[in-house]
Amino acid sequence: TWRRRAGNGAHESSKGTAMKEDTITMEHQRRYSRHHERLIASKRLQTFFGLLLVVVLPAMYRWGGDFWFTSTTAQWNAFIGTAAAFTLSLTFINRLCQLPGTKSFAYVIPTVSVSYVVLIILCSLLEIAVSRLQVGISFAMAVVFGSAFYYVDSRLTTKRMAVVPFGKALSLCVKKNTSVRWYMLNSPSLVGVKRIDAVVADLRGDLPEEWQRFLADCTIHRIPVYHATQVHEMLTGRVLLDHLYANEFGSLSPHEGYEVVKRGLDILGALLLLPLVSPIMVLTAIAIRRDSPGPALFCQPRMGFHCRPFSVYKFRSMYTDHKGQGFTEGDNDPRITRVGRVIRKYRLDELPQLVNVLKGDMSFIGPRPESMSLASWYEKDVPFFHYRHVVRPGISGWAQVEQGYAAEVDGMIEKLEYDFYYIKNFSFWLDLLIVLRTIRTVVTGNGSR
Repeated sequence: TWRRRAGNGAHESSKGTAMKEDTITMEHQRRYSRHHERLIASKRLQTFFGLLLVVVLPAMYRWGGDFWFTSTTAQWNAFIGTAAAFTLSLTFINRLCQLPGTKSFAYVIPTVSVSYVVLIILCSLLEIAVSRLQVGISFAMAVVFGSAFYYVDSRLTTKRMAVVPFGKALSLCVKKNTSVRWYMLNSPSLVGVKRIDAVVADLRGDLPEEWQRFLADCTIHRIPVYHATQVHEMLTGRVLLDHLYANEFGSLSPHEGYEVVKRGLDILGALLLLPLVSPIMVLTAIAIRRDSPGPALFCQPRMGFHCRPFSVYKFRSMYTDHKGQGFTEGDNDPRITRVGRVIRKYRLDELPQLVNVLKGDMSFIGPRPESMSLASWYEKDVPFFHYRHVVRPGISGWAQVEQGYAAEVDGMIEKLEYDFYYIKNFSFWLDLLIVLRTIRTVVTGNGSR
């Protein structure tokens, strides 16, 4: 009888402990759920008040309170069109800010501008009557509202992640990024830890059994658990080469459906841009010929899509009688001409590659194509190098906007890590982010070679 009572007491004690641990986990689940619900509510309120300030109030101010009953067709078209453009711009910003290294408020003006320009173009092409003054007022209000909201949001919102202190989680995450508030877990429990967004662990490491149960409980209670390499990629925009085997090669294959769409966008973009930039190309060619002897165009064999060689077209930016090592040696390369420094800074030397885009050799966005000699050299040292040719090379790419145009040899490994991240996350949104950052580089000249 004594043994039975003791056994029952031990069972009740362990049950109480389990219930206590479960209560702790449930409390964090409630915190996470409340936080998640607040985020959803914040997005809805953002859209609601944004439409109210950007679309409804300007319309009522201009046309009066009886606007709903006395408005003309042009006024209603402007009302509906600006609502659609503003909602589209919010969608763009919210998707872009999920990508590495993005600050949402920095993309308010570009995305709002693109959305409203598309509205005006569509109305012009379809001959839809619209109040352009109302569109202009709504555009100005959208820029002001979006900039203020996302600036405050970026200052107040900080990711909180708890780290399981085993394996490579510490070295891959905490030491690599300071934009996240990290919580080091000393025991398999969230006691004393405030609201967190996720738990980070080296899921391929040798975790003790109690830590495995802890991660399972987090998953059951809908607290996200991320592998350390996945978080590293999310925060840095790079896929480490020494962890490439950890990725299934199927996950690194680009989406075939988007490849078709992207090819169509490339052709359309090249056809629209060539007539617009032709005067700039003519002036650039004249400046090159007057600055130094030699042809204006430079052709070089490069490694292309599916490892097929092709000839890339560029404006010549170097002297023809200066010998080099077969690759750019940085900003102080003595082979670069005076005009060459200018056209490199603003990427004008890349304009002839619009022809490569039309031919199908290149895309607007993708890994930069390397010369045949450099490609052979890299392949000897980096077993995965040829895998970057699973997508078309691009005029601009993720490595260029993140790393900048450094000398080819110096940042080769880092450049490949960015290229593999682009291939793994091959999507319209990542391409759009690269386009916006490339435009910023062209306008400011910062980050160019």
